[in-house]
Amino acid sequence: MTADQTRAPVLEALADYHRRGRTSFTPPGHKQARGADPAVREVLGDAVFLGDVLASGGLDDRLHHGGVLEHAEALMADAVHAQHTYFTTCGSSLSVKAAMLAVAGPHEKLLLGRDAHKSVVSGLVLSGIEPVWVEPQWDAERHLAHPPSAEAFARAFEAHPDAKGALVTSPTPYGSCADLAAIAEVCHGRSRPLIVDEAWGAHLPFHPDLPSWAMDAGADICVTSIHKMGSGLEQGSVFHQQGDLVPAQLLQMRADLLGTTSPSVLIFAGMDGWRRQMALRGKEIMGDALDLAAEVRAAIEQIDGMHVNDRDDFCGAGLAADFDPLPVVIDLDGLGICGYQAADWLREHRNVDAHLNDHRRIGTQLTHGDDHETTGELLAALKALAQAAPELRPAPRIEVPPPAELRMEQADTPRDAFFASTEDVPVDKAAGRVAAEMITPYPPGIPVVLPGERLTEPVLRYLVTGLAAGMNLPDASDSRLERIRVVAGNGR
Repeated sequence: MTADQTRAPVLEALADYHRRGRTSFTPPGHKQARGADPAVREVLGDAVFLGDVLASGGLDDRLHHGGVLEHAEALMADAVHAQHTYFTTCGSSLSVKAAMLAVAGPHEKLLLGRDAHKSVVSGLVLSGIEPVWVEPQWDAERHLAHPPSAEAFARAFEAHPDAKGALVTSPTPYGSCADLAAIAEVCHGRSRPLIVDEAWGAHLPFHPDLPSWAMDAGADICVTSIHKMGSGLEQGSVFHQQGDLVPAQLLQMRADLLGTTSPSVLIFAGMDGWRRQMALRGKEIMGDALDLAAEVRAAIEQIDGMHVNDRDDFCGAGLAADFDPLPVVIDLDGLGICGYQAADWLREHRNVDAHLNDHRRIGTQLTHGDDHETTGELLAALKALAQAAPELRPAPRIEVPPPAELRMEQADTPRDAFFASTEDVPVDKAAGRVAAEMITPYPPGIPVVLPGERLTEPVLRYLVTGLAAGMNLPDASDSRLERIRVVAGNGR
């Protein structure tokens, strides 16, 4: 039977709920906004509360006879050529943990790109999975990591043939993409599954000029954030699954282990409506977004001191396999300022929020929700930034280590180090000690320090100088980074 992509089961069920005028004696306690504080209603609007109904025993009956969610998930799977799709409302941070647990268990090995998001490391801490880190492809000139190569995963499997599978992040927040088909081939040649953290790739299935997405490339599980590059609400995420290396029922069980029993119908509805939008008009919508991105990229390139990283910068031998042009990443090295200064200046002086920022770049994410009005504001703000740059100089000194010094020894598993007896030591005494915490510049959320890694002077200098320059380290136990949590004892 051909799926009817004009349907939106969650939205239709929500409309039916209101049409019937149901009276609920169940959560949520605001009772369709009636109990909400008037000041909250004024800011949020009653529509938020009216869409916030109980999923089971509200949107659908208590036994799910309407099959509302299952129908919406099946339509999503059909729209993106997946075998199965499951909605979650706790973000891809939860989804990727569930995917990991579906592939490996405590004390089992999993190959992981070392450029993984902090949610992957949290999954290691919770599960007790033993990581086998696969090195990214480093651009030493730009101090930037691209996804690991298929050859790197093959070498890791040769060294660890007992590994249960592999996980790679693609696209990265910078828009660089892995050779997913080649990595999938490496995994499947060993009858091992591939998980792709494709949180930044919800849009990829909908236009042929975008990089190949995980299911088309042969991945077994793909985790996608609908709220990042799609039209869903924050925390909207999906699992896509295909093949028999990871049974669908097992993936559902692992997701149920971690997921909430009170999912947000608002988030379900946002994902359901976005799927319909893209299934019906996705190619047109994404085509317009790509055309707009090309215009914006060309215009920024004309601003003195700014360079937009493009395919020539990111792709090639030893770098990324493909490139998504919608994350417009701007190198500010020519302006003599850092990304932290630029992001703060744009927000304070032009009311423009950049997404990603690091020691020399800002990321200005474009989506199908942008138009010439929003990009006009962006371009005007960037031109003003270029004019203001002399007042911001000199850029703070950030001691970025070369790739060889950025990587540290994994002396203990993340779980064992995280739950070990710990002590807090001065940062100038921490080199040689085993970290008991995660320290993550955010965004993009890729940890510099993992629990279980043996700390080194170059990495500590990078973090200390980065923090002084404006780097955000939200998960460090000491926000001033004067002390670091390490495993108790000499740690040697």
